[in-house]
Amino acid sequence: MAEPRRPAPRTPRHPSGAEPRAAAALALFGVRQRGRSLTRVLEHRRLAALSPADRALSQEMVYGTLRTLPRLEALLARLLKHPMKAADQDLESLILIGLYQLDAMATPAHAAVAATVEASRLLGKPEKAALVNALLRRFLRERAELLEAIAKDPAVHWLFPQWLLERLRQDWPEDWERIILASNGRAPMSLRVNRRLGDRRAYAARLAAAGMTARPIPECEMGLTLDRPCPTRELPGFAEGWVSVQDGGAQLAAQLLDAAPGQRVLDACAAPGGKTASILERADDQLDLVAIDNAPLRIKSIHETLARLGLTATVVLADASEPRGSWTHPPFERILLDVPCSATGVIRRHPDIKWLRRETDIHALCDLQDRLLEAVWPLLAPGGRLLYATCSLLPAENQERVSAFLGRHAEARECPLPVTWGRACTIGRQLLPTEDAHDGFYYALIEQTAS
Repeated sequence: MAEPRRPAPRTPRHPSGAEPRAAAALALFGVRQRGRSLTRVLEHRRLAALSPADRALSQEMVYGTLRTLPRLEALLARLLKHPMKAADQDLESLILIGLYQLDAMATPAHAAVAATVEASRLLGKPEKAALVNALLRRFLRERAELLEAIAKDPAVHWLFPQWLLERLRQDWPEDWERIILASNGRAPMSLRVNRRLGDRRAYAARLAAAGMTARPIPECEMGLTLDRPCPTRELPGFAEGWVSVQDGGAQLAAQLLDAAPGQRVLDACAAPGGKTASILERADDQLDLVAIDNAPLRIKSIHETLARLGLTATVVLADASEPRGSWTHPPFERILLDVPCSATGVIRRHPDIKWLRRETDIHALCDLQDRLLEAVWPLLAPGGRLLYATCSLLPAENQERVSAFLGRHAEARECPLPVTWGRACTIGRQLLPTEDAHDGFYYALIEQTAS
């Protein structure tokens, strides 16, 4: 794959708004052509150098383009006489960014076109500025006809890859349309109030005093959903640890694990540390908790989370599929095993999943999930409980994995979850993503009945 040309040296910040569009195009290029995660490309120094307002604009364009990618790609295919060359795929991403602005954003058309054209120069391709201008202006002239021409394409209608669309139809025949609508929308901003510093009613009052409104999350003990998202720096007391940003579905893990003060607890695959912190807060930081992950940068994120909240845990760089070392002894009374998965329940937060995930990935993920269960199970003390968790919507990664595990282990039994939220599965419960509430999560609780 050809590398995009490096931007030519230039003078300080351009006034036209071209910079956030150029940064968005390179981020989109990183996802579409290089297969990088959205989280990773948004960390690029070009985005980091933008002002907060420009960075927010750039991220909005990348997220929106990825959410609606089949629609925009279908439009571009009709606008182009010939497919773009491999060397111009960064420019193709810029044009998609431009089409998203004209199709879905409130930016005045003339400003969006002018800034996107100028961004082609910042990508080091001034000779292509006329092409970008012509394509975007043609879309404005022929918008109704172009949209009508692509409307019958299922990919354009559902904005989902065909394999995943078929899988959701099969697994959730009565719910798949609602799942897709929720997954294509914007995720709400949910908070977990730190119970060590106050209750959620008191924190909701602090929000109100700051001009923000929020509503309780019914299933969650300390959860609030903001009526309007905001930067974390604007949350009252965020830097002092009063509150964390965490989806309501993710908050349920600590409640289901129900670790009591004094217990020894393992949080396997723990980064970035949100569930680790939630478990500790719920037990007033009175746990012998070990949090592990297998990547140094992810370990750093756990330390940062704990430091901001003033919590204590033993953080270890380790592979949960091959546990070894002093941290594995003595046995744990509670284990949270939040396994790597397809992440199909959190697509609205990570729209790149729709385009980076492949159907062939599911089998490999199921194998990994089986290995992790087998590896971590011996670390659980007799009478202890393991909470198996995913952010997947696929039964193959959820109840099928737990059912197969129980079939291999006579000393393991399911503990029915004492809740009414979500959907009851053959084993465990499934939360489906909803438009104004939580993401999609699966939980199952397993007890060790003998040594």
